[in-house]
Amino acid sequence: MTSFRIKTINAISPEGIGLLGEEFSVDPGDENPHGIVVRSSQVDVGDYPELLALARAGAGVNNITVDKATEQGICIFNTPGANANAVVDLVFPMIGIWLRNIYQGIAFCKSLADVPPDQVNGEVESRKAAFRGVEIAGKTLGVIGLGQIGVRLANGGIQRFMTVYGFDPFPSLDNIHNLLPEVTVTRAMRDTLAHADIVSLHLPVNEKTKGMVNADFISKMKSGAILVNYARGPIVEEEAVLAALDSGQLEAFISDFPTPGVIGHPKILTTPHLGASTAESEGNCSRMAVGELSAYLRYGNITHSVNFPNIESIPASTVHTRLIIINKDVPGIIGFVTNVLGSNGVNIGSFKNESNGKVGYNIIDLDSSIDEKIVAELEANEDVIRTRQIVFS
Repeated sequence: MTSFRIKTINAISPEGIGLLGEEFSVDPGDENPHGIVVRSSQVDVGDYPELLALARAGAGVNNITVDKATEQGICIFNTPGANANAVVDLVFPMIGIWLRNIYQGIAFCKSLADVPPDQVNGEVESRKAAFRGVEIAGKTLGVIGLGQIGVRLANGGIQRFMTVYGFDPFPSLDNIHNLLPEVTVTRAMRDTLAHADIVSLHLPVNEKTKGMVNADFISKMKSGAILVNYARGPIVEEEAVLAALDSGQLEAFISDFPTPGVIGHPKILTTPHLGASTAESEGNCSRMAVGELSAYLRYGNITHSVNFPNIESIPASTVHTRLIIINKDVPGIIGFVTNVLGSNGVNIGSFKNESNGKVGYNIIDLDSSIDEKIVAELEANEDVIRTRQIVFS
């Protein structure tokens, strides 16, 4: 039986790790693993010479050297939607805390500890008007990014009697179909920004989104709107937000990413990166990450990869060896592979191929073993990134 070494980085929920079978050994100290499960730590895949795949127990993968992984034929997974409920569960209360002046109200109540007991009620009744707020219902919510978190937030806005607009630069039809019909999806981001009393960001951080929320972005928002960032810190240009708060263009900034520049600002509420920090979310992420990693290592199957195409194939009982070929997405690879195998007398039981426009991924099932000389001939092609054999019998 093939065995796989798994390295865990950060505290990974045992709910997922416990799903691994006896062919897996888990060691946080392993310096040469076949697979890695990680949460938030930075990982350079080049540090692990035998690494086949890495699963991020979360949605964002900006802590992982994804481009290098692609060049080396290492599959990177994430867990979209696993922490969606946790993030939405926090965003709405944080908006309510600001609109209802709850933070100030709590501080006031704590100050009553120094008031004589017979005066507490009078103090409450005489000063509570200072904390009067406004309701979420009736406000207009703008959601930028309609992935699973954004969709659930948009739907939650409708359920809270808000008017909701949403925009996504690269919408997934599966996600869009899950939106309630009352949500208005705009064709341009400025149309969502122009309507919204509250703008909530739910985008991954990449070269296109880094610093996206700048002075120009904020100028397209309604004057006095609230900006919410429970996505990733680098999406927002901090200086632009601070200037907008000081000018009154923004009423408030609510963020999950405290920095020295925003701590203590009277118009900013921050939480210490708590978006996905629930027991349920961590369990969901762990189970999904481990499931993805296990399926890849055992069968070569791929779901929720950020750098490889999704592809799945169930091996027939007659399959002896599954040959995996990862290649640059260029013409002629399928013909090359079939010619090499055919000319060497290797019978192909099944051949499945998928591409994502950058990487081609091939699952080739054989009823016998394959000679290493044939593998070397395949690997000699400059467009073949990596090969792998999974032996079933």
